[in-house]
Amino acid sequence: MTSQTTVDKADKAPEPVSVPAPAKGLRGHPWLTLFSVAIGVMMVALDGTIVAIANPAIQKDLGASFADVQWITNGYFLALAVTLITAGKLGDRFGHRQTFLIGVIGFAAASGAIGLSDSIALVVTFRVFQGLFGALLMPAALGLLRATFPAEKLNMAIGIWGMVIGASTAGGPILGGLLVQHVSWQSVFFINVPVGVIALVLGLLILKDHRAENAPRSFDILGIVLLSGAMFCLVWALIKAPTWGWGDGLTWTFLAASVLCFALFAIWETRVKEPLIPLALFRSVPLSAGVVLMVLMAIAFMGGLFFVTFYLQNVHGMSPVDSGLHLLPLTGMMIVGSPLAGAMITKVGPRIPLAGGMLLTAVAMYGMSTLESGTGSGIMSLWFAFLGLGLAPVMVGATEVIVGNAPMELSGVAGGLQQAAMQIGGSLGTAVLGAVMASKVDNDLAGNWTDANLPPLTPARLDQASEAVQVGVGPVPKGTPAVLAEKITSVAHDTFISGMSLACLVAAGVAVVAVFVALLTKRGANAEAGAGAAHI
Repeated sequence: MTSQTTVDKADKAPEPVSVPAPAKGLRGHPWLTLFSVAIGVMMVALDGTIVAIANPAIQKDLGASFADVQWITNGYFLALAVTLITAGKLGDRFGHRQTFLIGVIGFAAASGAIGLSDSIALVVTFRVFQGLFGALLMPAALGLLRATFPAEKLNMAIGIWGMVIGASTAGGPILGGLLVQHVSWQSVFFINVPVGVIALVLGLLILKDHRAENAPRSFDILGIVLLSGAMFCLVWALIKAPTWGWGDGLTWTFLAASVLCFALFAIWETRVKEPLIPLALFRSVPLSAGVVLMVLMAIAFMGGLFFVTFYLQNVHGMSPVDSGLHLLPLTGMMIVGSPLAGAMITKVGPRIPLAGGMLLTAVAMYGMSTLESGTGSGIMSLWFAFLGLGLAPVMVGATEVIVGNAPMELSGVAGGLQQAAMQIGGSLGTAVLGAVMASKVDNDLAGNWTDANLPPLTPARLDQASEAVQVGVGPVPKGTPAVLAEKITSVAHDTFISGMSLACLVAAGVAVVAVFVALLTKRGANAEAGAGAAHI
């Protein structure tokens, strides 16, 4: 088979696949399959945010530096982002049931190992393993849903799947706060062990493997190396840019290396017999738009939400649990909105719900840019609820657009694309909006400090103060009189809020751009290649 044959084949209508017989009993039952994969997906999504609450306790208990603690999060997301697409290909090759179960076992085992670790090096190492096994689990879950549900029920299933991810992501700080406060930081990881056992037992009893007749039979090793290298260099540059600086040579070296690897990957994919990602996939405008939309959504959502946690805890002085509870309107609206969005997309298609969702997200981010240090809980809850309602149709619709417009034999790769786009978008959002915040604080702090008639700072102390203000903390030295400390804190909070406001406005602008991208989407052209004749 030549590479041109592969490309031509991807452009044609999907080849017939063996349609599963109607589900009898537990094995292969669509709704039970959804419940089973949701348990596993919940572990991965929860760990994206729950660990942030445990980081201070880990730092204190293990005597770690701030940079060490950063790698507890960075190592996880880096491993996850770099391997998602390759993991999806493994599912297409060996079956999504097998890769899902291996992912569940590995993720739970790595979680238990972290809880038993007595050094920060071991914690970071096993966090990387968590990311690797999580990458196996996530695309496989989407592949199983695509193969099990008939086309007319797929949007509803993806809606519930998106609800689980959204609720787990937003609920992580609440659960993490409760566990750290009342049990220990180790419990944040140990909790994944029984959840993993439940997911494994359900998976063994319920999940049924469905494979396309023309599933891949070989591996594109060089393609995997080039794509992994490109993703690593990109995500690494985004992670390190706040430390190195956006103008630093190292940042641009890694970005240039990423571009080079992506270019070499694209050239190689046109020549290999069975490419990792047939580039003909991206001739589908809706699929390409879905990937871009997922990136833009994650930039606005994860980048904006990053500052909100500092706003709640450091400006309003809330505990981790209280700040998590104040985000319940966001979580609640995602839980309610995701299944409703799935039903709406089934009826009218994804274009209007996606565009409307991103428009509502833009409104919510604009509203969050107006928050002040004295803003009450009611106003905050309103904007958080709008954000949840806006994100719900995008999480569901963009996923359906990407997975549904890919051939059945590439459903794992499509699931990997969807998750990788979200991870890259989240990294971009945190890095870019973080740079916007840092620049605004650096520009405003010295003037605000002087206007408040505070004692002048040396350039070195001003830099230290700026770092504290970027997370909403007042740089108050020990022994400072109460009146002066209050004035310093007030200046710090006002400066932080001005930076957060600008970052949220940028996020709102990104969401507006995403509205126009959403207009290029349409219902998955290949959705019927799944379990179209299955009975529920």
